[in-house]
Amino acid sequence: MNLGEVALTVLVADDSSVFRKHVEHSLSGKNYNLVFASNGRETLELFERHDPHIVILDWAMPDTTGGEICRHIRRIKKSAYTYIVIVTANQTSELRVEGLACGADDYITKPFDGEELLARLGVGSRIAQLHQELADKNRLLEELALTDSLTGLPNRRAVEEWAGHQLSAAARHHFSFWVVYADLDNFKSVNDRFGHHAGDTVLKQFAELLKQSSRRSDICARIGGEEFLFVLTHNTFEDARRVIERLRLQFSETWFEFQGQHVSVTASFGVTQFRKEDTQNFDALVRRADAALFEAKRQGRNRVEFEK
Repeated sequence: MNLGEVALTVLVADDSSVFRKHVEHSLSGKNYNLVFASNGRETLELFERHDPHIVILDWAMPDTTGGEICRHIRRIKKSAYTYIVIVTANQTSELRVEGLACGADDYITKPFDGEELLARLGVGSRIAQLHQELADKNRLLEELALTDSLTGLPNRRAVEEWAGHQLSAAARHHFSFWVVYADLDNFKSVNDRFGHHAGDTVLKQFAELLKQSSRRSDICARIGGEEFLFVLTHNTFEDARRVIERLRLQFSETWFEFQGQHVSVTASFGVTQFRKEDTQNFDALVRRADAALFEAKRQGRNRVEFEK
């Protein structure tokens, strides 16, 4: 989001109606949405409701201090950084130092010049934009760290983080938790015969079928090469078997055209279930599903094998 292209929300907190009117007049026609508060309680309520980019805050509020409000704002985590400008009639350096120590970014003294206020808010707007851009980049990096770049599925780290929470819930609330380890059969031959672009096409198609088979309470992930994990929750044995068999069949009936040849690829699946006597160890479940997958491969591939 480019904050320079949208109206910034500014919360003006001061018990003086004259001061609030002066700010409103100074910022009239500018790219700001103004929200006004007349006491500390109202300031905090409006801050929670509007998540403003900038707060213009009187240091001496009738029911609290600007310092307490600053500290509260810095304690809570919001979606974006809030730039705080302290307003005071006191021009002593001690108060300015105290305000900055409480988390304020700038200060302005009463009475103030409208042009000076605009200039200081311009600085605040630029800093708010930089913080937003940094937050967006960090969020993108976090998403990339948890996402397989080829298929768009979560990666192993993502599914392990998700499973840690869900396993605890499954143990506590006694709902089913199935771990499915899937591997594409003879996938290397596709790469060898038709190249890696063809292999990527096959992987992306299988990932798409996985996503179509997943509900909001499930997760599917590519964990490397031609290997995938699929975790289903709140399913009976018959429901889980039906979902996995349908996925196996859909993929086996998908035809690809590479270099003028029609090619089909199959997948094998190993499945295990979290049991009440198990420790809440997702890696152990994955190893058990992998062992079931090995059995599916041993018995001829293109099949679903549940742990015995």
